[in-house]
Amino acid sequence: MATTRPDPSTPRRGPRTRTELLDAAERVVLRDGPAASMNAIAAEAGITKPILYRHFGDKAGLYVALADRHIETLLDRLREALTRPGTRRQRTEAAIDAWLRLVEGNPALYRFLVHRGQAEEPEVRDRVAVFQRRLGDALAAGIAAELGLPEQQWPRAQAWAHGIVGMVQAASDWWLDEQPFDRTALTRHLADLLDGAYARA
Repeated sequence: MATTRPDPSTPRRGPRTRTELLDAAERVVLRDGPAASMNAIAAEAGITKPILYRHFGDKAGLYVALADRHIETLLDRLREALTRPGTRRQRTEAAIDAWLRLVEGNPALYRFLVHRGQAEEPEVRDRVAVFQRRLGDALAAGIAAELGLPEQQWPRAQAWAHGIVGMVQAASDWWLDEQPFDRTALTRHLADLLDGAYARA
């Protein structure tokens, strides 16, 4: 009697861990970019869409989980860059490069979370805004320590830091679209600007 083989196109209904589901979601996002859908993610994970919703609540929950997966990693990289031995210029370049490495390494995921996710889901927009605030605050703490600023001058470090975060994000969006030079060159150009190149030009 012939053994009936399961149809590979039929989703498997076995249990899946949250980590496995997020791995599947990342694979789909990296493959499909902003067009990634919950149907495609469920199929990649080998489950039905209701099971995917059961794990994350809704689409926003999945987007937020994907964002959270990378936020702490980037913050850790930024803190390490700001405290490593070396010159101020080297630390500046290391901090900029920490962000650009994330963007270059996962451009589809970056676009999906920062642009599509924010556009579709208020929860994601709020989470990305909180992340950007945390990124700016971490950078401000690094600037204040680097310059030895007294507490009453910390708002100046915060203004600089949040401005730098916005500049680097806008520049990385442009760079992803245009690709006029490599990541190292973009890091150098942005560090030059922070180093006063515009004022000296």
